[in-house]
Parts: sequence; C-alpha cells; structure tokens
Amino acid sequence: MLQCWRTLSRPEEDGRARGQHHLQAPPPPVGLRPLMPRVRLGLAESGAGLTLALGVSRLRQSASALLAVRSSRAPPPPAGLRFLESKMAGSRQRGPQARVRPLFCALLLSLSRFAGSDGMGGDPAATGAAGTAAASPHRRFEYKYSFKGPHLVQSDGTVPFWAHAGNAIPSSDQIRIAPSLKSQRGSVWTKTKAAFENWEVEVTFRVTGRGRIGADGLAIWYTENQGLEGPVFGSADMWNGVGIFFDSFDNDGKKNNPAIVIIGNNGQIHYDHQNDGASQALASCQRDFRNKPYPVRAKITYYQKTLMVMINNGFTPDKNDYEFCARADNLALPSQGHFGVSAATGGLADDHDVLSFLTFQLTEPGKELPTPDKEISEKEKEKYQEEFEHFQQELDKKKEEFQKGHPDLQGHPADEIFESVGDRELRQIFEGQNRIHLEIKQLNRQLDMILDEQRRYVSSLTEEIAKRGAGIPAQQGQITQQELDTVVNTQHEILRQVNEMKNSMSETVRLVSGIQHPGSAGGVYESTQHFNDIKEHLHIVKRDIDNLVQRNMPSNERPKCPELPPFPSCLSTMHFVIFVVVQTVLFIGYIMYRTQQEAAAKKFF
Repeated sequence: MLQCWRTLSRPEEDGRARGQHHLQAPPPPVGLRPLMPRVRLGLAESGAGLTLALGVSRLRQSASALLAVRSSRAPPPPAGLRFLESKMAGSRQRGPQARVRPLFCALLLSLSRFAGSDGMGGDPAATGAAGTAAASPHRRFEYKYSFKGPHLVQSDGTVPFWAHAGNAIPSSDQIRIAPSLKSQRGSVWTKTKAAFENWEVEVTFRVTGRGRIGADGLAIWYTENQGLEGPVFGSADMWNGVGIFFDSFDNDGKKNNPAIVIIGNNGQIHYDHQNDGASQALASCQRDFRNKPYPVRAKITYYQKTLMVMINNGFTPDKNDYEFCARADNLALPSQGHFGVSAATGGLADDHDVLSFLTFQLTEPGKELPTPDKEISEKEKEKYQEEFEHFQQELDKKKEEFQKGHPDLQGHPADEIFESVGDRELRQIFEGQNRIHLEIKQLNRQLDMILDEQRRYVSSLTEEIAKRGAGIPAQQGQITQQELDTVVNTQHEILRQVNEMKNSMSETVRLVSGIQHPGSAGGVYESTQHFNDIKEHLHIVKRDIDNLVQRNMPSNERPKCPELPPFPSCLSTMHFVIFVVVQTVLFIGYIMYRTQQEAAAKKFF
C-alpha cells in the first residue's frame, strides 16, 4: 500500500536515472490528506490486515466517487482525483514497468471491497447498531431477599425475612456468619423462595484474621432448599443449585488460595473438600479477599443462563470499582430457590462478617415488568391485614388502660403529658431561685434581730451617759467617760454597717423577685448577672458579720492560735556520740577486712 502511495505521490526513480526532468510532485490534495494517517497506521503494525483495511476502504470510497462522477457527466472532479488521473497518465508514458504499479494499486482497491465488510474499516453504524441491540436488563430491588444495616436486627434478635443458624451472630450493622474461633459454622438464609428467572446479588463482606493464612472461607448460595448446617463452608452438602465459594485455605497444597470458585450441583454429588473442588469447578479466579482496608464487594449476575462474578477487591472506597473474576455459561438453575450465605472455620479461624446482601430481579428488555400486585397473593394480603388489625386492637387497649390509670390526663394532648428538656431546665432554675430567696429572707430576719440588740445596747449606754452628766457619782469599778464614748462610737458604727447590710439584703431580695418574673428576651443573661450579684452580696454580709463578731468580742475571749507542743527529744547528746563512734569503728573494720581479702587474693596471681 505504501508503494501505491509512492507511485501516485512522487516521480519515478528510473525517469530521473534516464535524465528526464520532472517537476517535484505537490503535497497530497485536501481530499487525500485524511487518508495518510490511517494508511501509515496500517503499515506500521506488522500483520495488522484488519487495520490496513480501514485505510483501503476509504481509498475505495474515493475511487467509487470518481467513477460515479464520470458516469453522470458531472462537473470536473476535485483536485485530489485530478491528481490521481494525472499520475496514472504519466505512468503510462513512462513505459511498461511503470504501468505495473498503478494496475497493482487498482487491483488492491478492488479487493478492499471484501476487507471493508469484515475488518475494522467497516461501517461504524453497524457497530453502533450492535451495541444498541445488547440493551441492559431492567433491575428491580427485592427487599424480602435483602438485608443491610444499620438497624439490621429486630428487638428479638432476628433479621426480617431471613433465618440464621449455627454460630451466626446478627447485630445492628452486620451479621457475623462465623466468629474467629476454631471449628465454627454459621449460615443465614431467606425464609421464602425466590422465583426469579434472572437475578443479581451484591454482597458486601469482610474476612479478617490475625494470621497470614485464614480458614476456611465463605460461600454465597442459590439452592432449591435451605442448607442451614453442613460440612461445605457451614452449609449442607449435595445441594441443588450453585455456590460461589470464597476459599481462603489451601487444602490441596497447590498454593492457589485464596480463590473464588463457582461450583454447581444437581443434588447428587459430594463436594471434594480435600482438593478444593478443583474437578467440580465451573470457573474460578485467584483473588485475595482477607484483611482489606475496605469491605470486599461481590456482584453475582445470573442472566440468560450465564452466571458472572465481578469483584471489588476492597483497596478503594469506590463501590463501583468492579473487575471480572469468573463466568459460567449454559448453567441451568432451579426455577425457585433460596439465597444464603454461610461460613466456617477450622484449625485456623477468621471473622466472616456480611455487611449487606442486596438482591435485584432482572427483566429482559421488551418483557412486561412485574408489578407488586402480581407478586403478593390474596392469601398474603389477608394475613397482613389480620396482623395489622390485631396490632391496632392491642394499641387501643393500651390507650384505654393508660387513660383509666391517669384520669387527670384525659383530654390533654400527648405532647403536654411529657416534660421537654427545656421545660425541665426552667423548672430547675426556678426551684433554685426559690431556695435562694428563702435563705435570703432568713438571713434578713437574723440581721433585724442583730440590729434590735445593738439598739438596746445603744439606749443603755445613752442612759448611762445621761446619768453621768446629771452628777450621779460613779460606782467603783465602772468604766470612765472616754471608754463610754469609745463604746458609743463603736455601736454607732455597728448600726451603720448593719443598716448597710440590711439594704444590701433588701436589694438582693428585690433582684431575686425580679428573676422569678422575667419580662424581657434577655432573661438568661440577666439571670446570670443577678446570681453573681447575689453571691457578691452574700460574701459582703458574711465578711461584715465576722468583723462585727471579732470587734465586739472581749480580748480575753478571742480565740488564740494554739501553741506548738514541745518537740520531743528522742535522742540525747550522749547517745548520738556513741552512735557515731560505733558507726565509725564498724566502717574502719570493714575497710581493713576488705583490704586483707584483696591482698590474699593477689597471692594466687
């Protein structure tokens, strides 16, 4: 093909050898420029005949257009075709050897008609039509054959629409099929059979363990009957259906585990556990699904008698990052069956946790989609209706019992019966304010009593001073006039301070009363400020009362700091000297003894 293009695009080498003068050929016309990369691509790849056919088909289309233009006597052909004609005419003038190449190119163009229909150079519309014909099926989620956290289990520990057996442990967000203990088996199965012709399941699980090697593995089932317990990864042997085994232990010693194996059974074949079912496997792939940073996802599709397994290896959080694992064609499964998951451990143990099991019914394009009315039978509808009426009657009975036990709450909305968090906090605040108010009132009464007592003292002193001023002689042992003046001044000071405390307490009582009846939107901030003021006033009152008590107390009655007891002398001077001398003698004796021992040891060297 490259020689054909050289023949049409540049002068002949033999003409230049004969001395004939030829002008250099111009660059390829616009009509042929798009063909150059495709022709070069086809020649660059050795043995790529189909790729070469793409460029040849384009050349064939150009030649066909030239013939159509000539036959219809249309206007002159474009520049690209005129260039081809001139080159072919020049080749006829250059002798028989030059004519062979254009004829060979024409033969190649005619043969390209057959290559264009089968190779890569075919009509792109055909490829698009083929892709459109393979339309994807319709997916419908089936909740009765699925589970997913959170809130996976009910209050009684069961999973809705599923039954677990063996050592399986359901929790709120996952089901632990088999724990990491030796010789454990567990499984979980749908309670009802699925009657899907085509289906797809997406299973999210984790297999984790401390060791480098785990055992035994996990299995996903679609069988005619439930295999609640058995030796095949925790399920029954001789099943009728298909099992997808995630085998983590290498029983046959061929170092081909962990592996994912598809094994079908018609209910009459025992599983070859010692050889990991190698002779019974329909398809398999080697994938490590243990101890991954993210959960492993398996998408199992059964569509038009073909079972395909796709795997998300758990290295990325992308849920749609699947890769092909295995495929089994012409696989006939029971028309109705149970979905299930089982796992088992042996001498080695892993935790086998299933996070979700989502089931989808697949419907081929063009077929009528199933409706909910067709799936639920009349018998099931009546059953659900009876259960609903039974629950409704129990609820009405409980309401009546509650109203009989609480007649004061009849007619009140249910929201008013219970106290909200905000109401409880406000109630606690008001109760605390009431207690503070009562304490302040009690303190105010005590201050009034102190004030009355001080007034009596002042009146008594005033009478004594008046008697002194009237000339009544003082008795022996009575205080002098200066001392009386000092006492009177002190009492007046005490009265002034007590009045100030009383005013402070009155102000505090007023503030507390204002807190109990807030009238503005900034009540919270004001309440905090009032509490701080109350605390400050209480500290002031306490300090003043202490000062008054200390000031009025006689000097002989004031408490004195206790004297320190005499430090007991448990060691006399003589005893200390004797102790030091004895310790010195013992130390010197030890030094001499050690010196003699070292000298005796040196004699042996």
